[in-house]
Amino acid sequence: MTVVPGADMALVTRQVLIGGPRLAQRTIAGNLTGVAVHGVALAVGLSALLVASATAYTVVKLAGAAYLVHLGIQTFRSAGRAAVAESVAADPRGRRPYAQGLVSTVLNPKPALFFLTFVPQFVDRDRSVLGQTLFFTLLHIVVGLVWLTAYAHLVDRARHALRRERVRRWLERSTGAVLVALGLRVAVEHR
Repeated sequence: MTVVPGADMALVTRQVLIGGPRLAQRTIAGNLTGVAVHGVALAVGLSALLVASATAYTVVKLAGAAYLVHLGIQTFRSAGRAAVAESVAADPRGRRPYAQGLVSTVLNPKPALFFLTFVPQFVDRDRSVLGQTLFFTLLHIVVGLVWLTAYAHLVDRARHALRRERVRRWLERSTGAVLVALGLRVAVEHR
């Protein structure tokens, strides 16, 4: 599930194109913090409430979809500008990429469904459910960290080969379009 392309990989791609793997690493930290939020939510039973309530699920799904569309439009619009200088000058500590990763993952109901569907089958009910759930969450975070970091470095290697301005703009526009498409897909998708 970790290597399936989705919003997290689109955001990492965007950040590598804007500022390299160090900037992407901040987004990855945000994504993985969001995974931790979903893991803790499962451990305390909130994920079950989200999945059980059609209204809550729809609200989270639409908020996440709107955020992805917003990021996609923002990426598409910045394709013609000097995005590196803008993003680094506006946010020297890198809080924005972290927040983008965090918000996009927390507002995505798919991790909650993933955790709720797959983790319980591996939990021994005779032992600490909380401890086991948090262990599986940590395992998912470690796998995500390894995969997304490797992916960011692969994109960075390609970025160096594709430094021409015209190609960079095309890649940023494509990434923006993918984020918008993912947002729209999330908005109209049924459970």
